[in-house]
Amino acid sequence: MLISKILKERNIHFYSEGEEEVDSLGLIGYNAGDRYNVATFVENSKYICDFPSNIKLIITKRYIAEKIRETRKDIGLIVVDDPRNCFFKLHNYLAKKTIYKRENFKSKIDDSAKISQLSSISQNNVVIGENTIIEEFVVVRENTIIGDNVIIRAGSTIGSEGFEFKTLDEETYRVEHIGGVILEDNVEIQYNTCVDRAIYPWDNTFIGTHSKIDNLVHVAHGVRLGKNVMIAAGATIGGRCNIGDNSWIGIGAVIRNGLMLGDNSRANMGSVVTKNVESNESVSGNFAIEHRKFIDRMKGEK
Repeated sequence: MLISKILKERNIHFYSEGEEEVDSLGLIGYNAGDRYNVATFVENSKYICDFPSNIKLIITKRYIAEKIRETRKDIGLIVVDDPRNCFFKLHNYLAKKTIYKRENFKSKIDDSAKISQLSSISQNNVVIGENTIIEEFVVVRENTIIGDNVIIRAGSTIGSEGFEFKTLDEETYRVEHIGGVILEDNVEIQYNTCVDRAIYPWDNTFIGTHSKIDNLVHVAHGVRLGKNVMIAAGATIGGRCNIGDNSWIGIGAVIRNGLMLGDNSRANMGSVVTKNVESNESVSGNFAIEHRKFIDRMKGEK
């Protein structure tokens, strides 16, 4: 699709140079990889970088476009006054269009799955695998794929609309979530937990095989959990976090959006994690630091 054509249809003033067709929208550090050609936005020159190869178009301001063009002759540019709001308003507009959304299909539920009559399963765009158990008052929204031997306990919601709002003048508007959720085989989600679907059509919130999520946990849009991840009660995982295999998130921990937690990492009880955590690293405290340093501080040692 040509973004300039859509902007013209919407009577948005812009200037374009070297535009190529794109398949979807995505953020600079969070996009569809090599699967799609993507349009993104840049509103501050500090975000000028070695853009991923699949980013073919950047919506930006004029002075930033000039800086980008100094080093990148091969990338398309669209100049507008407000790149961020242009980008997200464009996403919301496209979210209503067939060319941007996922293909629609009737939900498919394996005969061996045990689904409570008191649950609510979307009639479209849901797949539920073999021997899966879905208890009463569970809600499963569109664009959700649930594997085999999954257990979803009462009161949980899978594929909910996430919390992403932008402000334009005095208007606050919601960013539409049209991605999905994938729960791999042998996942268990316990009572009253919420797993949001991703924002972009190519993206999924992903829970890896054998991962277990306790009661009253919030997993935000675009989060990716590896295999055998354990998340204890009351934890909050911010959007677009990537948590590696065999990791542990303790009771009441809060993980800021967009972070990377490596394999075998630990965010201990009550941690407020504001920066990436290395593989095999354990962090504690508010703001979270390496666990041994936290213990030393608690003891009054330097």
